[in-house]
Amino acid sequence: MTCRHLTSQTWLDRLDPRLKILAAVIWSFLLATLATSLAAALGLAGSLALAALARLAPGETLRRLAAVNVFILLMWLTLPFAYNSPGTVVASLGFLEVTREGLRLTILLTLKANGVALGAMAWLGAASWPQLAAAARKLGAPEKLTAMFVLMTRYFQVIRQEYARLTLAMRARGFQPGMNFHTYRSLANLVGLLLVRSVDRAERVHAAMLCRGYRGRLWLEEDFQLTRLDWVATGLLLAVVGGVLGCDLAIV
Repeated sequence: MTCRHLTSQTWLDRLDPRLKILAAVIWSFLLATLATSLAAALGLAGSLALAALARLAPGETLRRLAAVNVFILLMWLTLPFAYNSPGTVVASLGFLEVTREGLRLTILLTLKANGVALGAMAWLGAASWPQLAAAARKLGAPEKLTAMFVLMTRYFQVIRQEYARLTLAMRARGFQPGMNFHTYRSLANLVGLLLVRSVDRAERVHAAMLCRGYRGRLWLEEDFQLTRLDWVATGLLLAVVGGVLGCDLAIV
């Protein structure tokens, strides 16, 4: 689930997981509230710098950004034409009119969405899920939410493997998807069988956890201590946040 790195250790890896979560939240909130494209471009540049410092694997990072930009593409197909009251028309396609305000808003949202996604991958991609869960609990996250997070990430691959086995069995029996009732019924049966097997596995896992002494709290590694590197990273983060926010307010 986390982004792999080109090398096994970077300075971001050595940061306190609690700081990584707080930094990701602060950085995402900053970019989401920016009102100008120039400030959003600076924020995206900051996210690119973070990704370079984190040494994220380019292939996997681009695949994840592609998934984000599928929704951005839908926005490009609608928002420039829909934002027209008031608006300055810069182009026309039949009865559709492209406005300058719609284009500016679409560009702004594109920069912000990619900056938030890339920044989150850079800050959180170096940490394991148990580390993030333990850090979130230290920051005050509810115990049940933490347990759900750990178990979900642990068994996501298990359910994915089950889905792969079921689809392989369907293809082995000659299933060919198409736009017909047989395909719809087969896919519905696939989803239903996957849900049934997921519930059955969840019950067995819960029973096994109770047999091993589970009483509502997962035991995670929580021996976190702030180091000099954490304080330096905090200072740099606040300086960058202040610079981007100052640029945004100055332009507005």
